[in-house]
Amino acid sequence: MLGIIGKKLGMTQIFNEQGHQIPCTVVEAKPNPVVQVMENEYDKAGYRAVQLGYGAQRVRRESKKGERDPRGRRASKAEVGHAAKAGLSAPPRMLRAFRLDDAPKGTDVPSYKAGDMIDASIFTVGEYVKVTGTTKGRGFQGVVKRHGFHGGPNTHGNTKHRKPGSIGPGTDPSRVIKGKKMPGQYGTDRHTVSNLRVEKIDTERHLIYIRGAIAGPTNGMVLVRKQG
Repeated sequence: MLGIIGKKLGMTQIFNEQGHQIPCTVVEAKPNPVVQVMENEYDKAGYRAVQLGYGAQRVRRESKKGERDPRGRRASKAEVGHAAKAGLSAPPRMLRAFRLDDAPKGTDVPSYKAGDMIDASIFTVGEYVKVTGTTKGRGFQGVVKRHGFHGGPNTHGNTKHRKPGSIGPGTDPSRVIKGKKMPGQYGTDRHTVSNLRVEKIDTERHLIYIRGAIAGPTNGMVLVRKQG
């Protein structure tokens, strides 16, 4: 379904007409330009979609003789050319495609062309959305924090308080089974939360107030999509 790319600003609370306190996550959804429309390439891509952009990258300037290139990453020529087809002066910092052919039957899906702008007005108060983000990275963690193991006793001579214990029998199958829960990297996973209600929309400041919590740290990028 159609959606928008936004930035998670944090959580706050609002009060509805009944005076109920509602915890909300504030997402800054500035207008996203339509960089590419995949409707004409249905046979090539296999689905209908629009590619949206967020932010802007720095572009390499024309180097003069004797001048050094400025430090920092610059957009490649391919990215600059791809954005120029949509009439953008600078390539977006982030590109994401939103499918259009998965809308429920009977839903009127508007048609877009490269260069159009999509903002928070595509959502309405009371509508349910699903939000995709990247969870906070917590580094290398043990099984207690990573998988919720209870650990061993803290007294009576126990020395394996937070260790996983035996990870496999020695006789059969004489190996560690694939998928065994063990210590490792925890976090930085793609996570989607569904059935979140839009409580408020501030079109002037491009803010969407979504009921509940969503994945990701402050200033993390998220995708807010309509829920069919």
